[in-house]
Amino acid sequence: MTDETLTRTAAPEATPAAPARPVGRLRLYARLGKLDVYDYYLGVFVVLAAVLLPADALTARTGALLGVFLVAQVCLLMALVAFDDVTGYRDGSDITNYGPDHPLRNVQRKPLVAGTLTVPRALRFAWSCALAALLLFAVAYALAPHRPTWTAAGLAVLWAGALQYSYGIKISYHGFQEIYLVALGFALVILPYGMITGEAPGFLLVQAVLFGFGPLMFGVYSNTNDVDGDRSVGRPTVAALLSERGNARFIACLSLAEFLLIAVASAVGVAPWWFVALMLPASLLRLRQYLLGFRKGDIMRARRVGFAVHRVGVALMVASHVLAWGLGR
Repeated sequence: MTDETLTRTAAPEATPAAPARPVGRLRLYARLGKLDVYDYYLGVFVVLAAVLLPADALTARTGALLGVFLVAQVCLLMALVAFDDVTGYRDGSDITNYGPDHPLRNVQRKPLVAGTLTVPRALRFAWSCALAALLLFAVAYALAPHRPTWTAAGLAVLWAGALQYSYGIKISYHGFQEIYLVALGFALVILPYGMITGEAPGFLLVQAVLFGFGPLMFGVYSNTNDVDGDRSVGRPTVAALLSERGNARFIACLSLAEFLLIAVASAVGVAPWWFVALMLPASLLRLRQYLLGFRKGDIMRARRVGFAVHRVGVALMVASHVLAWGLGR
């Protein structure tokens, strides 16, 4: 995902690619909202597994809460990426990153760059999604059996922060993109769990951070590929700020930190002792991702492996709750 001077000067100089063929309006908006990238939405399964056992912990009310929260987060993230596309189109970074010099990036995923959607329509879509998310978050909070103050504050920050990611104050244009990606995933797990149980236990906090690491760890590979476009508009991702070697070391440190979080949580008893072994397949896939990206130099393939790591990790975290219940932990 990707001040007014850049907006006014960069966009008019760029010529968007002509669309290959007519595309239905719903498909265009699905592309704008990146509905095919569903990885942030998988957090609901972690929460569901955490509250599902014993069987009487999940009621019709909490089930409805999870359903409403899921739709709300889909709307919110569609708004976020739509605003991101508008900004990336206006400042020229998306035109650089999805232009003919980058044939591995599918320009049709960027309807504004492809010329299949206009900026006013994209903005109307983004604001409609944002308002729908706001209303649905209010409904989810009304359904909540527990309403600790931190969940209300968290929902407000989640909603407002998503709209400011690359629009408005443009959080990601001030050097906070990587932190934001983890925080977003963290919130999408811990907030619904907090509204259902009123608590935020250590094991769930660890899993919420791990969930946030998933999008971060395919995001940093995207940033590595998009470094030229980000540098051209002054977007200070770590990849844009550091040398190639420095960026590789940064991503290596992130990969190691993810594993250490799992290992330390298991060692000190925050997570079950066997959690580090259970998560080992995801940890090994993370190592493969790094070697593929920075030893073989195939950054985009490594990015795709990042999606697999995240999805495997979510499945293993779901399994951890079933196993913990079976073992009485």
